[in-house]
Amino acid sequence: MLIPIVLGTVGAYVWERSFHPVLFILTLIGAISAHLFSNMVNDLWDYRNGTDTEAKNSAGEISTNSGLLTGGILSESFYAKMTWSMLAIALICGGILSIYSGWNILWFVLVGALIAYFYVAPPLRYGYRGKGYSEMAIFIAFGIMPVLGSFFVQTGHFSMKPVILSLPVGFLTTLLLFNHHFLHWKADEQAGKLTLVVVWGEQKALVFSRVLLFTGYASVVICVLMGVLPVYALLALVTAFWPIRIYRGLKPHNASPAYIPLMGASQKASVRCGVVMAATLLIQGLF
Repeated sequence: MLIPIVLGTVGAYVWERSFHPVLFILTLIGAISAHLFSNMVNDLWDYRNGTDTEAKNSAGEISTNSGLLTGGILSESFYAKMTWSMLAIALICGGILSIYSGWNILWFVLVGALIAYFYVAPPLRYGYRGKGYSEMAIFIAFGIMPVLGSFFVQTGHFSMKPVILSLPVGFLTTLLLFNHHFLHWKADEQAGKLTLVVVWGEQKALVFSRVLLFTGYASVVICVLMGVLPVYALLALVTAFWPIRIYRGLKPHNASPAYIPLMGASQKASVRCGVVMAATLLIQGLF
């Protein structure tokens, strides 16, 4: 979440010469709290739905939850209170920002909260439906919304530039979250969690994973061609090396541990690409 917030803020400074440090800090606190709420509420409902327990008890599957509930470290009621406290902090930050930047920022808070909660919570549970809803939600919540929202906080208005700027980080974050399903897709299938990996099968899902990677880096080129990023931002393409190397070593069908390096490579690509984009955009603005 740090990367898209920084990108939107840097974009506001470079394109509009607008930067308010206090608003940036509030945006960062609110976004991080919202991110924690998203992770924790997913943890909570995956535990209640039995998905995390199934992954923990399935041989060869790798559980990706925090372990605080499945390991009995925290009680469900206490964990729920911690979860809702994260949302409360995000709402408070959003309320303060709306006073200084405009009430439209509250739409980001509302939509973000709904996306986070109903990912695995009833009655929607759209993350369990295997229709691509969860991937679209990740793209919006970790790409367009934080970049455009942080730009709006700084400038008080919307623009297409931050939307275009959000595309690479949106696709690459979606890639990261999509790849983590490979770690426990058989347990998800047993628990009735229909991710795209479960619906399509491992081989087709791997093809889509590569498509997401290609689309993410193609959108960097689009940003340059449309003048949103400087030409030297194409250096970000080098960060594709890590996941490409891992893909070459994967077979059509793999054991779950084989996907751990892909997760690490996807994370490195997402973060490093975002850092290069933000740094080159800032250099353009300074010099």
